[in-house]
Amino acid sequence: MQNIVSTKWLAAEIEKKNNKLVIVDTRFNLGNPLEGYHQYIEGHIPGAVYADLEKHLSDPIDQHGGRHPLPDTDLLARNLGELGINHDSQVVIYDDQGGMIASRLWWLLHYIGVINSAVLDGGWRKWTSENNQISTVIPNPSVETFHPRVNPEWKWVDHREVNKKLHHPDTILIDSRENPRYLGEFEPIDPVAGHIPGAKNYFWKDVLNEEGSFKKRDELIAYFSDVPLDKEVIVYCGSGVSACPNILALKEAGYPNVTLYPGSWSDWITYPDNPIAVGNESEQDKEKR
Repeated sequence: MQNIVSTKWLAAEIEKKNNKLVIVDTRFNLGNPLEGYHQYIEGHIPGAVYADLEKHLSDPIDQHGGRHPLPDTDLLARNLGELGINHDSQVVIYDDQGGMIASRLWWLLHYIGVINSAVLDGGWRKWTSENNQISTVIPNPSVETFHPRVNPEWKWVDHREVNKKLHHPDTILIDSRENPRYLGEFEPIDPVAGHIPGAKNYFWKDVLNEEGSFKKRDELIAYFSDVPLDKEVIVYCGSGVSACPNILALKEAGYPNVTLYPGSWSDWITYPDNPIAVGNESEQDKEKR
């Protein structure tokens, strides 16, 4: 199964009544946590179940770990089982934010061993713009006994590992936030502005086209052309969510060694000894030469 599937493909699978298919709605508004579920109740892709970013796909906030800590593996497995997901499922995930939250679940599913999982290209907006069928029927999936099988190739790191690899020649660090936040000019969420020293800024929305779908593979290869294929690429954002569409895009572009820093900036700044950078480091480096 590909990492990104089209609305046409999904509509055909629904029509075929594919009994391995599990569709997951992950619409979520960080400013209004109940909004996504209310939207789901009002209408969703037929057969879709709902997963909440903060209830199902994250652990509770603690002193460290960021605003959306990775969920406990056993709890995640239980939550997925209750949604009717098992290791043989073909999972298609969508949201209405360009795949930002859907990609978080895509990453978690691959991490926990569900390799047949994909993000719906264009998500809810594309599905509805094409006048595809929607439903208000809330499914009652059969609960599956889900045993996690952590994928050793699906890697993540904590702040200690990031510190060890700062400025390491074999590691590229990518900050997925919008440029003013990366530069430290604007920080609407976290108490400290700036970025991890040495990080390069690749705003996650730039992997999408004007319609909100993922760019084609050749376009993604061109976009990441300054990132060497033979390096480890560590990706972070504000809280480990919008880093995931960048990871998906890097995988589509052929990068074999991509790692998530799930705590991201909101975790990094909880350790007072961690260094912080502001401004455009590449421009500063040019001035020093």
